[in-house]
Amino acid sequence: MTTTAPDTLEQLYADFAALNMEGGWHRRFPALWPEPRRNFLPHAWHYAQVKPILDRAGRLVDTAQAERRNLTMFNPVEGNIYSTVRTIVAAYQMIRPGEVARAHRHTPNALRLILEGRGTYTVVDGTQVEMRPGDVLLTPGMAWHSHANGGTEDCYWMDFLDVPLVHLLEPMFYEPHPDGIEPNVTVADSAAIAFRWEDTVAALDAAQAEAGADATVSVDLGPAQLATIRLRMIRIPAGGQTAPIRTTANSIFAVVRGSGRSEVDGQVLEWGFGDTIAIPAWRPFTHFADEQAVLLQVTDEPVMASFGWLRSETA
Repeated sequence: MTTTAPDTLEQLYADFAALNMEGGWHRRFPALWPEPRRNFLPHAWHYAQVKPILDRAGRLVDTAQAERRNLTMFNPVEGNIYSTVRTIVAAYQMIRPGEVARAHRHTPNALRLILEGRGTYTVVDGTQVEMRPGDVLLTPGMAWHSHANGGTEDCYWMDFLDVPLVHLLEPMFYEPHPDGIEPNVTVADSAAIAFRWEDTVAALDAAQAEAGADATVSVDLGPAQLATIRLRMIRIPAGGQTAPIRTTANSIFAVVRGSGRSEVDGQVLEWGFGDTIAIPAWRPFTHFADEQAVLLQVTDEPVMASFGWLRSETA
C-alpha cells in the first residue's frame, strides 16, 4: 500500500525549494523596499596616515613585485573587501624616480588626481602627458596606459575606477601591452584627458566672480568625460558650507586644498589635504570648510541618470 505525504504548506515549500525556487509570498529577504537601504558606510581615509605607509612600501616593494604600488581603500561595511562605495574604488598610489609601470588596458574607466611630486608622466593611447599636482587625468576604458617617473621626486596620486560596477555586470577584460610600453608616443603639454590645475582654478574663479566671494561654487570637468563617472570640482569659502543634500548617486570626495569636515547622516568626518571621503547613496551630507577648500567629487551620476534612477533632494 502506497502512502501519500500530506499536502501541506511545509511540503509545498520543500518541493519548490528543491528546484531552486522561492515563493514570492514568503521570501526570507524582501526584494523591494521603500527607499535605498543604508549599506555601505560613510568613511574617511587620511593621507597623512597613508603617505608614510606608501613610503615604506616604496622601500620594501619593488616594481618586480608590484608595478603599480597602490593601497586600495575598501569600505568598512561588513563583508566588503574591495569597493570604496558600491560602484567605485579609490586607491593611493606612489611611483619612485626611475620606475616604470608598463602599459595595459582594461574594461574599467579610470582617472587619477595628482597630489605631490613632479617629473612623472602618463601615456594614454600614445599621448604622453606630464602629471602635476592638482591635475586630474582620465584613462577611458580599454585605453592603453602606462606611467613613468623621470624626475627626482616620489610622486603620489589617487586613483578612481569603476571596477566594482564592472565586477557587478561582469564585462571585465584586461590585457597587458605586448611590447610592455607603447612604441610610438607623442609628447603633449595639453590633452583632452588632462585637466590642469591652473585651468580648474581659472574656471572656479570665473564661477566665483559670478556667484560672489562668499558663495560655494562648482565646475564640472570636461568636455572629455568618462561614461560612468562625473567629475566636479567644488570650492568652499572659509567658514562656508555646501547645501545639505542626499542623492541616489554614490560619491567619493578627495581634498585637493584646505581643511574642514563633512557631516554625513549624523556622522562627522574631519578632513584635510589629500584625504578621501566616501559618501554612499542616499546618505544626507554637508561639507564645511575651516579654510578655503577645494574638493574633487567623483560620482556615478551618469550611471544613475542613464537608467532614470538619479534622484536628489534637499536633506
